[in-house]
Amino acid sequence: MKNIMVTGGAGFIGSNFIKYVLANFDYNIINFDKLTYAGNLENLSEIESDKRYRFVKGDICEKKEVEKTVEEYSIDAIVNFAAESHVDRSILGAKEFINTNVMGTHVLLEVLKEKGLEKYLQVSTDEVYGSLPEDKKEILFTEKTPITTNSPYSASKASADLLCNAFYHTFRLPILITRCSNNYGPYQFPEKLIPLMIAKALNGEKLPVYGDGKNVRDWLYVQDHCSAIIKVLQEGTHGEVYNIGGNNEWYNIDIVKLILDKLGKGEDMIQYVKDRPGHDRRYAIDSAKIMNELGWSPEYNFESGIEITVKWYIENMNWWKKVMSGEYLKYYERNYGEKVNQ
Repeated sequence: MKNIMVTGGAGFIGSNFIKYVLANFDYNIINFDKLTYAGNLENLSEIESDKRYRFVKGDICEKKEVEKTVEEYSIDAIVNFAAESHVDRSILGAKEFINTNVMGTHVLLEVLKEKGLEKYLQVSTDEVYGSLPEDKKEILFTEKTPITTNSPYSASKASADLLCNAFYHTFRLPILITRCSNNYGPYQFPEKLIPLMIAKALNGEKLPVYGDGKNVRDWLYVQDHCSAIIKVLQEGTHGEVYNIGGNNEWYNIDIVKLILDKLGKGEDMIQYVKDRPGHDRRYAIDSAKIMNELGWSPEYNFESGIEITVKWYIENMNWWKKVMSGEYLKYYERNYGEKVNQ
């Protein structure tokens, strides 16, 4: 591989992945992103001048746009981050999730098949496994756990995974799938739990917590996720699924209390709100396969990762305030405009 097309590279995980790869490997990266509400090119401003990096504004649902980019940049591999990814938004309206996450993946797989690329990696989620019992901590999601989806979002991601599996078995294409636990870190769009709670606390607003706050999630620092993805891309076995987790379970309410403590705020800022429909109770990943077969392990524990994250949001209030106001959308026109694809 030399030229990697990263779809959805202006988003939280995608932008962190691009910067991680450029800092540690000698690949050319073509960032193919539609720039929906969660895509922010400011996330990548520090590497815009890197000669190994190019940005292409495009939609994975438009096959001609994908084909043009693959041909123009002699793409060897695709890493697909492009996805609608917020459960609450999928409950309000599932159409965009089905379109991007399912139909968009299908387009990429067709291009993979027709152009004979070397690799395709589908970035998925542990949410496709459904929910685990809260009182049986020994039970974890493995790669053999049955698909059991409980939200339109997870159903759309599971559908994409099943398409990947079908294209591998039918056409023997070089397809890999990763399923990760909840990510956190710098540049995360402030609709997700950790950045939302930090932003609300810094703004002096109430922190909304669903239900009793006892939903459990396994948290993974974003750079550890990036290192796992490149490991799978380079060394993974085609047709296989690799779970990526932090072995780091927390109740949501304890995460919120920890953030308040780090910011010197009181727990009276917590506001319990009505739980969302179909809210999975517990996620927990067994990462034994990627650890044993590929030698990957997380570098950051939660204490170090959350310290970095909280500090970053304190020092970059201008970034998330622009994101929450929509001001960041002007960055694309100001810095790219007619330059895109030229």
